[in-house]
Amino acid sequence: MRSVDNSELGRWRELDSIHVLRLLAEHVKEDLSFHPRSSHLTTRWHVHVAGHDWEFLCTGPKFWDVRMDCGGGGAVDLVMHIYGLNFKAAAKLLKDMGL
Repeated sequence: MRSVDNSELGRWRELDSIHVLRLLAEHVKEDLSFHPRSSHLTTRWHVHVAGHDWEFLCTGPKFWDVRMDCGGGGAVDLVMHIYGLNFKAAAKLLKDMGL
């Protein structure tokens, strides 16, 4: 795989986490009963991907895994978190997806 340039990294860093989840997941459902405490832009999503059920809070490119009590920001972090991949493998997956 060729190296990742800064423009690609920047684009992946800014991708909306919900957009990435929709591309990765077999099932995605927004929890419409969720009322955020701090940012009114935060939404909660129930997701089935990679054989597991996940519950994420999403605000733009940032995500928080409610069940594992950790999160990150950007498409690379999200792919690494869900699939347990290193940076290089996550970047390859994103490239293969056409992102």
